[in-house]
Amino acid sequence: MFIAGGKGRASRQTPLEIERWGNSVSVNPAPLVYASRMSAKVDSSAIQDGYQLYHHAFLFTLSGSWIVIQQGMNEATRYARRYHWLGEKVTDFVNEPHSAILSETRGQALNLIASESASARTTITGIATNEKPQSVLAELKRLKTLDLPSHHYLSTGDLHPDSLSKILLSTYDRQPNDFEQLLGLQGVGPKTIRALSLISELVYGVAPSYQDPARYSFAHGGKDGYPYPVDRKTYDQSIELLSKAINKTKLGLREKKEAMNRLNRLIRL
Repeated sequence: MFIAGGKGRASRQTPLEIERWGNSVSVNPAPLVYASRMSAKVDSSAIQDGYQLYHHAFLFTLSGSWIVIQQGMNEATRYARRYHWLGEKVTDFVNEPHSAILSETRGQALNLIASESASARTTITGIATNEKPQSVLAELKRLKTLDLPSHHYLSTGDLHPDSLSKILLSTYDRQPNDFEQLLGLQGVGPKTIRALSLISELVYGVAPSYQDPARYSFAHGGKDGYPYPVDRKTYDQSIELLSKAINKTKLGLREKKEAMNRLNRLIRL
């Protein structure tokens, strides 16, 4: 197994690390580099849930199997969120590609990878490729004069027509075939996707999903060793599950006893 990526600046070296490992062990790095880049693009732009990615880990094998584990931080709430990708289960990078998204909190999100966002993805791609950039910019400027309901996840303050001009010219010239190709274009980031999503909803009447894609979390505690408040029933069930797992292993009696002692020490924390 080969590991690339890391936190912050190290995450930006992931494509180079994949290429270096791939070339050294005769594994085609191109599809792996693509998977790394698209998973990062999806979790930072196609999903906009308030969590800024700061960690990207890419693991792959000699057979070309791969997984991605990414983590984002919400600076306002101080909570983290983790995004899990299992390559063998990814049939479409922009339609329900995750194996899991783990979070302690949930809310609203611009969720363009939801199945119910399929029409919005098609409309957004059409706006970026079929509409002349001048027409799109004119719509953006008109939308800025509107007052959206206070409960709407997106805001017209997210629209910056002047800064999007070059990107819209690029998407119009390059004519991506679908939303995945559009998302993969250099320069197409969260601001571009937010603007196109608003046009899709407010001009064409095709709204994306605002359902938070996070479903559950396995964590009972933080990295500081202090547990989060959980109900006693769930806590006891977790301990019982771990105890049964230890007893069913093929470890010797000594190893099982040491494992149980470690579990008991955790229970007493």
